[in-house]
Amino acid sequence: MTATSRTSKSEALRDHLDSTAHIMNRISSQLASQLSLVSLDGTRRAEQPALVVVAHGSRDPRTLSTVRQLLDRVREQRPGLPVHLGHIELNQPLLPDTLASLGDAEAVLVPLLLSRGYHVKRDIPEMAAAAPARTRVAAPLGPHPLLVETLYARLGEAGWRTRMDEETRRTSAVVLAAAGSRDPDAAVDTRRTAHLLAARLGVPVVPAFASAATPTVDTAVRALAARGRHRVAVASYFTAPGLFATQCAQKAPWIASAPLGTHPAMADLLLHRYDQAMAAQVTTAA
Repeated sequence: MTATSRTSKSEALRDHLDSTAHIMNRISSQLASQLSLVSLDGTRRAEQPALVVVAHGSRDPRTLSTVRQLLDRVREQRPGLPVHLGHIELNQPLLPDTLASLGDAEAVLVPLLLSRGYHVKRDIPEMAAAAPARTRVAAPLGPHPLLVETLYARLGEAGWRTRMDEETRRTSAVVLAAAGSRDPDAAVDTRRTAHLLAARLGVPVVPAFASAATPTVDTAVRALAARGRHRVAVASYFTAPGLFATQCAQKAPWIASAPLGTHPAMADLLLHRYDQAMAAQVTTAA
């Protein structure tokens, strides 16, 4: 068997496993939806705790439009679940206003953020603690295989060849362009996503940042070129279009993928984080 045929079979197997994992996640999400309607004594709950998606906020109108479309996907996947939006800054509604509108109802706050950092560790918990609503804060979206699935799909849409010969593979690489944070845990999370994406693609993936952390996209591209990797794509590790995503895409020496946006796996992941938080509460109560 040639190296090329072995590579093709390996890639086909990865595609099959990813498809199977996506289906299993959908099944798990639907099962969790049904279980969440039943309390510990077997009686039906009056109402599910609300899902409050916490977005950062942006001056770019495309960001808010994308986030609203993503929430519509979540509502389609989980009918009957109250879904709300709250922003940390820059856009309405702000998170404190959204929480105030819920009164003393239960809510799970799911950050529409890709890694740990100040907003996840301080801002969101403090806003939640100040609200009358009974809240708990879920984990940020990343790292998670569903993000890798979305990144892989977006790269394919941009022109990345999912099957390539060994010579092309040896000269190819990806820069994973993220927003950046001064919190070292955020960089750890982004590097983990880069590692998962590299395993998925079979080429090096270097994390780079638009601000507050290093390396920059330019630096990462130059470092890869010095290693003989001249066919470099920029993978946009942003939840929606905006200034940083645009700036990073403009630095791509070859192709740049679109932000994660409204890919179905993003809605799956928001619901997965919600379900995790719900399951943690049940375990604690038990």
